[in-house]
Amino acid sequence: MTRIMRSGLLLGLVVLVADQASKHWILTGLDLPARRFVRVLPVLDFEMVWNHAVTFGLGSGAGSAGRVLFSVVALAVVAGLLVWMRRTPKLTVGLALGAIAGGAIGNVIDRIRFGAVVDFIHAHWGSLSWNYIFNLADAAIVCGVIVLLLDSLFERKPARSPR
Repeated sequence: MTRIMRSGLLLGLVVLVADQASKHWILTGLDLPARRFVRVLPVLDFEMVWNHAVTFGLGSGAGSAGRVLFSVVALAVVAGLLVWMRRTPKLTVGLALGAIAGGAIGNVIDRIRFGAVVDFIHAHWGSLSWNYIFNLADAAIVCGVIVLLLDSLFERKPARSPR
């Protein structure tokens, strides 16, 4: 196993543990399902949402079949990410893939345990709110995707030799 793969797997594990620990605390320590809403900072609230869909509510009408389908697709994507992680020569790409995989597995665990994903972080600025409530797994996935996009945009291509 390469150093890059070990690093990506370690970050994925950190994301997974942090995600599941935060959800455990939200559900049992803070008891957010009963409280429904807690103001944390002027720009941050904890608001309980059971997300039965995927990002931005896509597939919200799929029911229990959707839960299985979303989980199977997520695990297939994670398998692909692990293959990519094993082959990449770039540490940043390996870490990004680990963050995405850890977040995806965290959300699959929720779907299996609860039938829905635990979302609770609501960031906003004054009246500017995009009504997107997320969790640490979602944040890790988005950050990982941004790193992959930036890496592909700014990748140095070798100079072409003249023919």
